[in-house]
Amino acid sequence: MTAKTLLRYALALAVLAAGAMACEKPEPFDALTGVVLRQADLDQTGGSTFVSVTCKGDWNLVVECSDGGSWATVSPTSGSGNKGDVLLSYKANEGTDSRSVTVVLKPSNGAEARVTAYQAGEEPDEVYGYDVAPMTWLELPATVAKDGRELLVRDMKGGKYISERRSGTRNWSCYWDYAEHLSLWVAYPLNNSLIGNGNRTNAWGLDPLLPAELQPNLVNGSYGGGWTRGHQIPSADRLTYAANVSTFVPTNMTPQDYDFNGEIWASLEGKVRGYAKTADTLYVVTGCLFDQSVRTSGVSSGFAVKIPTHYFKALLYRGQSTYATQGYMAAGFLLPHSSDIRKDNCLNYICTIDQLEKDTGIDFFPALEQAVGKETAAKIEAEAPSKWWF
Repeated sequence: MTAKTLLRYALALAVLAAGAMACEKPEPFDALTGVVLRQADLDQTGGSTFVSVTCKGDWNLVVECSDGGSWATVSPTSGSGNKGDVLLSYKANEGTDSRSVTVVLKPSNGAEARVTAYQAGEEPDEVYGYDVAPMTWLELPATVAKDGRELLVRDMKGGKYISERRSGTRNWSCYWDYAEHLSLWVAYPLNNSLIGNGNRTNAWGLDPLLPAELQPNLVNGSYGGGWTRGHQIPSADRLTYAANVSTFVPTNMTPQDYDFNGEIWASLEGKVRGYAKTADTLYVVTGCLFDQSVRTSGVSSGFAVKIPTHYFKALLYRGQSTYATQGYMAAGFLLPHSSDIRKDNCLNYICTIDQLEKDTGIDFFPALEQAVGKETAAKIEAEAPSKWWF
């Protein structure tokens, strides 16, 4: 059992205690876990959280800090039997790098158990997102240092996501390209609870996570040149009012062909919501390829933005299915950005995650390995999509 699996068990327990939906937590859990944390995302400014120990006999606790430091401690460090109020105390992270702390349970009899929590560092001045993601959420693709792109993460109210404790449930994340003024991808968890209830707001606005001068102005119209404003996370995937409003910002938009947007792409978006309705959680990455593009939009938005050559979706299902491996299965879609395919079945473009990674150069679902192990993760990404997807 991996430390990340134990960590996500702690998250699931915390959600159940609060009366929330357990499906908002990405990784599965093991009922035999010996030590769990009540808080997985530690406040950057320091604080404390409780640790629960399940053990039939005597035990000791050891704290391991990822940087070799001593910024976190537990009290008490030993005991006997079950105990739910062990206190993990930790200091502020004054650096810019994220760090982790692992609590190791050493029982007098039996195997050790581990659980890990993470603490983000201080953000440098004039940085609006994360150069490399400090989060290990299942939906996030790998991010690359110093590539001109940053990860921006928002909460369900549309503001900047800080931590689960301070921001509540995460909403969606994007990998924003500062030079090209659009996102390579948008990633988010999806299920019935996260979709919520409500209507399309059409509340077009600027993204509050970035200065206005860094983003196209799409408030009163599209990019120009005949291209429509194409959502990456669809409006219909977030129907609660504030969450829906958050989808109408430039960081979620690309210049898209009108017929492509309204036909085959809309059909695929509907299929994705259908998949999510039967899942505990469906982890979605929607994106576009534009590095090789030779076309640009008009300048009505203030920028001539590259027209994507392809659009893709990477999907990771977590839930109960006879087709799933340890509760997971995956599929990818890669569509050429063309109105000529608007009447075709989007399932003609389904593929394995391995193939999608090869075609896009993006490493999808790197955290899956922590949930199920390296070999199983590789198997899930290599498996041809089963008939469940069709």
